[in-house]
Amino acid sequence: MKTARTILSTLTLPAALIALAAAPAVAGPQLKVKVLTPTPTLTLTRINPVIRPWLTVAESQDLTFLREEEKLARDVYLALERQWGLSVFGNIASSEQTHMDTVLGLLNTYGLPDPVGGQPEGVFTNTTLQTLYAQLVAQGSQSVEDALRVGATIEDLDISDIEEMEANTVKQDILDVYANLTKGSRNHMRSFSGQLSALGITYVPQFISQEEYDEIIGTDTETGPADSGSGQGSGRGKGPR
Repeated sequence: MKTARTILSTLTLPAALIALAAAPAVAGPQLKVKVLTPTPTLTLTRINPVIRPWLTVAESQDLTFLREEEKLARDVYLALERQWGLSVFGNIASSEQTHMDTVLGLLNTYGLPDPVGGQPEGVFTNTTLQTLYAQLVAQGSQSVEDALRVGATIEDLDISDIEEMEANTVKQDILDVYANLTKGSRNHMRSFSGQLSALGITYVPQFISQEEYDEIIGTDTETGPADSGSGQGSGRGKGPR
């Protein structure tokens, strides 16, 4: 974001004063001509710029992308709930709506435009996310097992991307949001992985490390606000940007 800056300059230059004494039209010695030239004066006034807590380019890009990435999760889950009638998709879709609203709050705080706007379900400004939405819905429509794999994959991707975003900011309000979103994604991953395990299927993480995944599913569901200073994992995002 560009920092607003105003510089006001004023220049005052008084005109030269010239006094002429003309010789009288009578006989006698002529009077000398005297020229008076005062020194010009210059006045420069500067107004210091107003400093506001603007975002860096990386922070702006991350928040804009994240708003639609949370929409991707919500929209895919809504589609798969209609396809298979599993409550896990409807429940987590509601949580994703909360995530979307939370990110929108940051966009409003920092004066960023909302890429979602009035876009209907399944429609995205980011063309990469648009393509990914179609792929995930198509994959999840093949079977219940594939639908649950899609759910775990989306949460896997979300965690990885947000961990990358955390390295791009030091702003506490943004870090707090990131911490709570990753906490929610870890809980969602536990839900999808648990359903897959009940079907005898083991999910293999594609974006976070196997070690981080094992730590997530090996711990209980997290409740309460997350601590941005002690989040789990230290992976780096590999999702589409």
